[in-house]
Amino acid sequence: MIIAIDGPAATGKSTTAKSVAQQLGFLYLDTGAMYRCVTLAVLNEGVDIKNSDQLNDLLSEIDIDIKMEDGSYEIFLNNIDVSVEIRTPDVTRKVSAVSAVKDVRLSMVRNQRKIASKTDCVMEGRDIGTVVFPNAEFKFFLIADSYVRAERRLKDLRAIGEEKSIEELEEDIKRRDEYDSSREISPLKKAEDAIVIDTTYLSIDEQVSRIIEIINIKQ
Repeated sequence: MIIAIDGPAATGKSTTAKSVAQQLGFLYLDTGAMYRCVTLAVLNEGVDIKNSDQLNDLLSEIDIDIKMEDGSYEIFLNNIDVSVEIRTPDVTRKVSAVSAVKDVRLSMVRNQRKIASKTDCVMEGRDIGTVVFPNAEFKFFLIADSYVRAERRLKDLRAIGEEKSIEELEEDIKRRDEYDSSREISPLKKAEDAIVIDTTYLSIDEQVSRIIEIINIKQ
């Protein structure tokens, strides 16, 4: 079974998807983290994403692994734990541009389909229900007020020792929404059969309960 959870940044997708997977005993796959890994590699290696040869050489050398250690979700890039590094502002600013590149998306989608073909899976991202798994058994699309999302992002940044104004974060979020929604390759878009959940006034527990309830009713 595939459960797809899509939506814009800071709507609670990752935390919610992780909890849903845990409760159902499914694999949790954070596709956004995979694109962040590619972005981190691009920045570290100084690769020009407009140079197809450079980019494909990099993609051929990238190994992304996802592990659960003592209840903690960890992302490894070429055997190095980059769980913190992929959440930095530099990566956040660049990830939309990197993930919009066709070669990057094709590479990551192949990996995502390969992983999910082996097990029941909860996947979250921006195009899971429309591109990666259009035939997913369950599709959800999370939305939330931009100011509330900025508050959530600020909390995440403070957890890793970063600081930014709430106004700047809200502008960043709006800018990213526009970019992700208008890009040519795999834009952020609600699947026609996706169930919309507004998380503005919902706690993570409430988001998870609502999704689990819908799955149980429809199964």
